Amino acid sequence: MNETEYQYTNEWFNKRDVKGVWDTLIPQLNPTKFLEIGSYEGASACYIIEKIAAKRNMELHCIDSWKGGYEHQESGNFETNMSDVETRFHHNIKLAMKKTKYDVDLSIHKGMSDEILCSLFAQNKGSYFDFIYVDGSHEAPDVLLDALLSFKLLKINGVIAFDDYLWQENLDNTPDVLRSPKIAIDAFTNIYCQKLRIFSAPLWQLYIKKISD
Repeated sequence: MNETEYQYTNEWFNKRDVKGVWDTLIPQLNPTKFLEIGSYEGASACYIIEKIAAKRNMELHCIDSWKGGYEHQESGNFETNMSDVETRFHHNIKLAMKKTKYDVDLSIHKGMSDEILCSLFAQNKGSYFDFIYVDGSHEAPDVLLDALLSFKLLKINGVIAFDDYLWQENLDNTPDVLRSPKIAIDAFTNIYCQKLRIFSAPLWQLYIKKISD
């Protein structure tokens, strides 16, 4: 492993233009407290570290079990070796931290997102985060729980970014809506419609701003 270069095995963060949206969005929000659910190899975390810590101190919480979801366990390719994925995450984060001008208060939480999100709330981090990136489990019940708990942790005028809004897993060439984020994200935004605003982004993503508790 080249110790001076990021080690990524995919281009998800660039391919679906998450980075392109964030290049415009992050400067507008001017956030300093970040939480991400689903860190994988650290592409989004490293982007945030390089983008924000070049100008100011910041706080970043990364949540991942590094066990993978069904799509990793059943794919039969490199993704099944989540131990290697976790190793690349730590390598990439370490490299990003070396590039920073300002301090990064980094917390890495290894475990299931629902348990860790509840723990953060118990640590008085309700209405705390400026920006939350949800890209963990793609199963609808898990996504719904991540959305609900994230909303409690998000401050007013903060933003939640949901990745893979239109992603779905096909089993025997048949889409399974319960192994897809969309149905959960739609349920969340409908129920909380009076407390949030949806704003435009490429359809692989959906972004909401919290306007009230």
